[in-house]
Amino acid sequence: TKFDVSLNAKKTNRQFDNEIKDRVKENNMEEEKRQHLEFIQNVITRMNTNSFQIKGLAITIVTALMAIYASTQNVAFIFLGIPPTLLFWFLDSYYLQQERKFRGVYNDVTGLKEKIKVKPYEMPIQKYTKEIDKQYSFWNVFFSQTIKWLYFSVVLLLLVIGVLLTYKDCLPN
Repeated sequence: TKFDVSLNAKKTNRQFDNEIKDRVKENNMEEEKRQHLEFIQNVITRMNTNSFQIKGLAITIVTALMAIYASTQNVAFIFLGIPPTLLFWFLDSYYLQQERKFRGVYNDVTGLKEKIKVKPYEMPIQKYTKEIDKQYSFWNVFFSQTIKWLYFSVVLLLLVIGVLLTYKDCLPN
C-alpha cells in the first residue's frame, strides 16, 4: 500500500541519515586520532633532539676540559670532566625514559600494543611504569646499550688518563 511505501521510505531515509552521521563521526574520530598521534610524535621528536644535544654538549665539555689541561698541564682538568659526564648521563637517561613512555602512549593509541587505555588527546605517561614494562624503568634506561657505552667509556677514559698523568713519575721508563 501507499502507506507502507512511505513508511519504508522514511525508514530508509533515517537509515541513510544515520549512516552518514556514523561516517562523519568515524571521520572525526579518525582525524582526532591522527592529531593525537601527531602531538605524541612531536613530543617524541623533541625528547630525541634533547637527548642528541645532551650527548653533543657532554663531548664538547669534556673536549674543552682536555684542551685546558693541554695548555695548563693541570691534571685536575681531566678529573673535572667526570662530574659533568655523569650529570649528562643521568639527564640523557631521563629524556630517553620520557621518550620510551611517550612511545608507549603512541603504541597504545595506534593499537599496536594496548597495555593502557588512552583517551583522545590524553598523554598519561605517569601510568607507564616499570610494573607495566621494565623498559620504562629509569635504571633500565640508564644502563641501556644506547647510552651506557658512550658515557661509561668517557668516564673510564678520563679516569685512566687522569690516573696515568697523576702517577706518570711512578711508571717505569
